[in-house]
Amino acid sequence: MSSDVLLSLSQKALQLLQEDADKIEKLIEVQMENLTTRKCPLYEEVLDTQIYGLSREIDFAIRAELVQETAGKQILVKLERNLAALYEAMSQNKE
Repeated sequence: MSSDVLLSLSQKALQLLQEDADKIEKLIEVQMENLTTRKCPLYEEVLDTQIYGLSREIDFAIRAELVQETAGKQILVKLERNLAALYEAMSQNKE
């Protein structure tokens, strides 16, 4: 495979991973906007499951050498920070 084809595949893989991350980010934003509602364990489970699934996608893309490890991990770190902020806000709202 030519380097142009590999670069194109790499860009496409990163784009798809980012699109999945954006969907999870939207779920986090919606929950942040609705902090007046009680803490919902089901919603937390959905977010955790979505992030776990994305981590598996990223792991596959890294192993297939479609994305660099640092790029994949940056996507996860951002989501995990936002999720931690959500849980912190929910905790403060509960008090």
